Amino acid sequence: MKLTKPLVVLDLETTGIWIEKDRIIEIGMIKLFPDGQQEIYNTKVNPCMPIPAAVTQLTGISDADVKSAPMFGAIAGRVKSFMEEADLAGFNVERFDLPLLARELGDEGIAFDYSNCTIYDAQKIYHVHERRDLSAAFAFYCRRDLKDAHSALADAQATLSILQEQLKRYAPTREDIEALKEFDYKQMSGFFDNERKFRWWNGELYMTFGKYAKKESLKTIAKKDPRYLEWVLEKDFSDEVKQMIQGVLNGQYPQQDTDTP
Repeated sequence: MKLTKPLVVLDLETTGIWIEKDRIIEIGMIKLFPDGQQEIYNTKVNPCMPIPAAVTQLTGISDADVKSAPMFGAIAGRVKSFMEEADLAGFNVERFDLPLLARELGDEGIAFDYSNCTIYDAQKIYHVHERRDLSAAFAFYCRRDLKDAHSALADAQATLSILQEQLKRYAPTREDIEALKEFDYKQMSGFFDNERKFRWWNGELYMTFGKYAKKESLKTIAKKDPRYLEWVLEKDFSDEVKQMIQGVLNGQYPQQDTDTP
């Protein structure tokens, strides 16, 4: 790989995927120089909050693993200096890693403006050059071309064949379709409702809209401004949300699934 300036390839492991609130639990960076030299920076980070069970299952990083690790504030300056004067790269780095890292640095009073950096996002390049549609999935799992693509029945049959192959590949000891339910990653979104108006963070629900968006927990709002929750009941929200809000006003707070980050 020929370089005209340093390139930092980075990845973050975090407590979840909410850019505005979740915290880094591990950071790994590789800095490549035009002369072929490399420098590596890698450390666990104490997020000062519990790591959700689903995140531990995904990353293998538990509360015990970060107990003695430095807090981000202690390494923020080193992290920023490692990336200075370099182009940046990663997988989904433009949509997730860099915005979250910038927020973490900002929380420590360190400005990190990467808007003028050249960013090489391997995920974007991958999605541009490799098809991700039903025909591509059929070729990948069933190893043959899909005939009559975009014919409703042909597409339905292809999907059935894909599911059968996925069952063989990912749950070889089981034959029932319910084995594939284990691969429902909806819980990783952290949202309470399908409309994504409320989101879990650190065991508490937060609004993603209005004047309290991402600022105060629902429990705090109920105590300081219950009229705002009464306003929610009057607006066009789902029955699921309204039932939850009415419960909060009655002192019944929803409990987060422990497997949800």
